[in-house]
Amino acid sequence: MFSPARRGKLTAEVTAVGHSKIKRLAVFLALVFLFPVQAAAVREVVPIGHTAGIRMKSEGVLVVRLDTVQTADGERCPARDAGVREGDIIVSAGGKEVSSNAELQTALKAAQGGAVELSIKRGDETHSVQVTACTDRTGVYRLGILARDSMAGIGTLTFADPQTGVFGSLGHGICDAETGVLLPLSEGDLIYSTVETVTRGKSGAPGALQGDFSDARPIGTVTKNTVHGIFGTLSDLSLLSGQGALPVAARDEIQTGDAEIIANIDGDKVQRYSVQIVRLYPEKDEYGRGMMLRVTDKALLAQTGGILQGMSGSPVVQNGRLIGAVTHVLVDDPASGYAICIDDMLREAESVA
Repeated sequence: MFSPARRGKLTAEVTAVGHSKIKRLAVFLALVFLFPVQAAAVREVVPIGHTAGIRMKSEGVLVVRLDTVQTADGERCPARDAGVREGDIIVSAGGKEVSSNAELQTALKAAQGGAVELSIKRGDETHSVQVTACTDRTGVYRLGILARDSMAGIGTLTFADPQTGVFGSLGHGICDAETGVLLPLSEGDLIYSTVETVTRGKSGAPGALQGDFSDARPIGTVTKNTVHGIFGTLSDLSLLSGQGALPVAARDEIQTGDAEIIANIDGDKVQRYSVQIVRLYPEKDEYGRGMMLRVTDKALLAQTGGILQGMSGSPVVQNGRLIGAVTHVLVDDPASGYAICIDDMLREAESVA
């Protein structure tokens, strides 16, 4: 879940899509999003490891929760009565596309208490329902829903192609914390960020990075939100300055043993930290895991306790090759977590446009 921004400062937690049944309680990390390029042929990319502010606007309005409306005649919930469910995405109202709560409210007001046809997406299906809004005690038309149309937070950039600017980040998708639904992306952007404070992780309470960013320095656009990460194009390549490209490893080339993660946990400083790859998972792992890792770097453990929310997307390097990106921290053991294999992210980057 992204924490609300306050004067550009926010907690770097992004709830990710899917894999909610992972054994040993774990949480997705983040943040706290494409060019015609054949990513499969791109065997060298620049690992980044720097945080970035991420803002995304939804394509449609996501129904987070159904709620009752206090009317003059008692409690009502028109959305529930019409068959709307939590997790539905409202894409049009009264025949007009809606992409924000404000646009939905305008459609309800225009109907003046009459029936409104809503077009909603539910998984891979599209449904139409007729709903008649009620007025609350202040006279405002309501459907009885809590809806979301945007998210913001920080996360870690994993890699970029220095030739095209195509980037990948997070290693998991961004979804609503309450429904688990992947946010349907309309548009998104990246903003340069620095790490302001660190909340150290401990057993039962994962820590988090807190970042600072403003509109003063946009660095890219986000055009794709998938279960394997967010993707887009960097407009500012300064984060790649002085960074050499590394070859990428295929899944069958990854080994248990020594490795490193590249992370930004202090200001704008990016450093490498030692980890151990302790387990590898098959390509069709039902929870989407590529590998389990454990932090062994004494300096990182002393400062953070291990892996933090906000480090999601931190590149994992082994034997001079990029092998994956950090995605989870284990709640009961913050020194341990999971990572995605880089091949999965590169496949998604193929369709960046």
